[in-house]
Amino acid sequence: MGRGTAWWRAVCRGAVAVAVLGAGAVFGAGVPSAVAAGTPTPYGFSPDATTVSGVAGTADAAPLEPGRTYRSSLPVNEDVYYGLELDATSNAYVAVTAVPPADADLSASDGIRVSVQDADGRSCNSETENFGGGSSARPITAVALRELSTARTRCAQAGAYYVVVERVGTTTAADSFWDLELATFSEPPRAGSASTEAPGTWNSESPEPVTGEAVRRDGGAGFASAVSVDHGVWRSDLTPGQTVFYKVPVGWGQQVYASAELAGTAEGSRIVVGALELSLHNPVRAPLDDVNLNYDGSRRSTSLEPLPPVAYENRYGNSDQIKGMRFGGSYYLVAHLSAQMAERFGDGPFAMTLRVRVEGSGELGPAYDGRFTPQGVFAPVVGVGESSGAGTSGDGSEKDETAMTIVAVGGIGGGTVILAVLGVWTAAGRRRVSSS
Repeated sequence: MGRGTAWWRAVCRGAVAVAVLGAGAVFGAGVPSAVAAGTPTPYGFSPDATTVSGVAGTADAAPLEPGRTYRSSLPVNEDVYYGLELDATSNAYVAVTAVPPADADLSASDGIRVSVQDADGRSCNSETENFGGGSSARPITAVALRELSTARTRCAQAGAYYVVVERVGTTTAADSFWDLELATFSEPPRAGSASTEAPGTWNSESPEPVTGEAVRRDGGAGFASAVSVDHGVWRSDLTPGQTVFYKVPVGWGQQVYASAELAGTAEGSRIVVGALELSLHNPVRAPLDDVNLNYDGSRRSTSLEPLPPVAYENRYGNSDQIKGMRFGGSYYLVAHLSAQMAERFGDGPFAMTLRVRVEGSGELGPAYDGRFTPQGVFAPVVGVGESSGAGTSGDGSEKDETAMTIVAVGGIGGGTVILAVLGVWTAAGRRRVSSS
């Protein structure tokens, strides 16, 4: 990447950070499900979410705007539609988090399918997410996309598109509506020429877990309230049925690893299958990997699989996990403690230790011709602006620009860290089922 990137790294390492701690309508409008007293809140919806109604067809589909978050609901046996207006240059991502009632009776095959379709009803992409082996109700997230590619022309035109959300698995008339949170993201086109080959080799060995004294850090109740953690050891207490969210800043060129551990409580002869689930999601909330551990009262731990360093070219990889490591920014760790823990070991709380490792010095991202929407969850890139202004020129040659980059990163403990770097000298250089 040359001297510009080296200088950027040095500035980032030495910059001053200021931490501020703190805290149709046919199917209804996404009213929260009723939860029994004392039961953990199933999900913390974004306070900025706009309530919309999913409808049974495209004619009255409520429009979703890039960079916005919405709240809605999903009926038992009906697909719901939402509208999208897309240009002919950007990739679009729609993340849908489904939140069943805390007392929902679920099977392994139950879940949601999210699709993006063009105006003719042809599928651009779809993803299905199931609850899997654990029967404990929890939020699940599926992400569908409209990705532009020279290899295919379908869904490449500007115009009207639709998001379709449906339940999969077994349903009965007695089932309840599920609450939904929909988040939309837009990725600008890459500036200049770029490789279309996935990185060939990377360190796929599982590292030793991070050691040291655990720091107390209670997770948030949803993606919007995810609490920031970085490289280190973190401790929280969970109650049965609770789901907590953390976000980890992972820069371009960096790898993230994580493991979770439940402390011992008592000897038991009965095992809770899937007592703790840990999952990793990328900045557009796409699930990348998940693991669970069984619990019998003694200390147990589990680790996520190693994934490649963050790189634009990962999108050309041969698995959803590799393809998902395509952005630098906020990656999310989501931990859920099974409601069945209460039946076997009492109401808790149960001590969870989260060990997070982020490796690599990080680097400035690739050149983009435009801005990500929303910007807050993505790492810095070269050429941020309405045009390629900085970074590489259209023919791929280097050019130097002076710029001011302001990076907003979720702060430790749920606050905000604002890192302002002036005069930066930039240089260019599952259980899941997906279908296209």
